[in-house]
Amino acid sequence: MKKLLTVSLLGLAVAAASSAQARDYDNVRIGVDVPYEPMEYRTAEGELTGFDIDLGNALCERIGVTCEWVEQEWDGIIPGLMSRNYDAIMSSMTINDERRQQVLFSDPYITMPSAWFAPSSLDISEANEETLAGKTIGVQRGTLQDNYVTDNFSSVADISRYSTADDMVLDMEAQRLDIVFLDFPIGQSTLLDSEEAEYVVVGERISEPKEYFGEGFGIAFRQRDEALAEQFNEALAELQEDGTYDEIYARYFGEE
Repeated sequence: MKKLLTVSLLGLAVAAASSAQARDYDNVRIGVDVPYEPMEYRTAEGELTGFDIDLGNALCERIGVTCEWVEQEWDGIIPGLMSRNYDAIMSSMTINDERRQQVLFSDPYITMPSAWFAPSSLDISEANEETLAGKTIGVQRGTLQDNYVTDNFSSVADISRYSTADDMVLDMEAQRLDIVFLDFPIGQSTLLDSEEAEYVVVGERISEPKEYFGEGFGIAFRQRDEALAEQFNEALAELQEDGTYDEIYARYFGEE
């Protein structure tokens, strides 16, 4: 009888632990690095907006929870998740094997190529070791673009790393950088559409090799929060099925 009671109590404890792990959320705190236009940025009125923000809010609404957005600079965004400063990260984070060792990813919700951007006066048609020799390249610190540029061009070029894409763009406009490498939509929004100067895309958009450029952007969770990740996966599939995802996509990138 005592053994049965012990087993029963153990079963209740395991069930309680599982329930706590898969607990229902009324409010989901989501870490985001701002600005990274058009994915996440503030309007002139100070409103937080962007593709990630609108999609994240739609996902939370579909799940039946409220989203609370917590701003965090990129180089501390995963440590912030591990420290429970927020419950998830939705901030243009590329899914790759290195990050999988730390976090649990949702299904990919968008795939973005990277690209080189430079003033039209630079007058090069492609980026390689020869054309980038002696140049100063700008990247955002800790990103896949940082890894790619460091591994492939640090022997021939100077690399300037920035905490935010916004700071990098400001230095580009101030002519402290010769060329930058970042996600194509961000470069399009902040440089190609800029009224400060004339910028161009150098060479082709890049999405290979996968060891650098990953499998698309995903929402990151703590590895034990499988139930929460599954809720977001199910909501994402529903939004893609009923056309809501396409409406949000068109708002920022036009019709596919």
